[in-house]
Amino acid sequence: MAELVFFSGTMDCGKSTLALQTDHNHRVQGRRGLLFTRFDRAGAAVISSRIGLARAALEVGAGTDLWVEVSRRHAADPLDYLVCDEAQFYDPEQVEQLARVVDDLDVDVFAFGITADFRTRLFPGSARFIELADRVQVPQVEALCWCGRRATHNARTVDGEMVLAGEQVVVGDLTRAEGTLDVGPVGTVAYEVLCRRHHTRRQTKAHREIDLRERQLS
Repeated sequence: MAELVFFSGTMDCGKSTLALQTDHNHRVQGRRGLLFTRFDRAGAAVISSRIGLARAALEVGAGTDLWVEVSRRHAADPLDYLVCDEAQFYDPEQVEQLARVVDDLDVDVFAFGITADFRTRLFPGSARFIELADRVQVPQVEALCWCGRRATHNARTVDGEMVLAGEQVVVGDLTRAEGTLDVGPVGTVAYEVLCRRHHTRRQTKAHREIDLRERQLS
């Protein structure tokens, strides 16, 4: 029977890599599928991973009805599975549409997304996946905080300083530097993963490097 499976964790835990590997494993067995994404770091209509893998995908927009889109394609050429990356950005209604795809069309849905935002609050899309999924799984690759502990939180910095306020989703040009967004007057926005201790203390990798330099000078 088809399943709705949500692979969820922090940044840097290999979700997009796993999404592409999942698609590959199903395709080589002769299964037919579609890839979806939203707000990928490399731009529209692509699933990309930080280790350099990428594949074309269908871009999910705010008005995309995934039930209509998938059922139309399924009627013309039957599908076996969907791979849905950056699933945290999907609207809750779109998650419900994917659940209907599983139940009514018997098509597997493998979704991959970040659990919580930089404020440690669940993304609405991720929350709905957790509520509806047949299974919620954590990718096996553990992201690490700068201290070496397992990273459990995503942090946002603006001009090097960690912030806990602002828009939940900030989309910009990620080609300038890995994980960095240039958002004009707001400042330079970057992301990194931290353990709970250092997220609570707002101690990023930059703060550690400053502390090390100060110790060397003292």
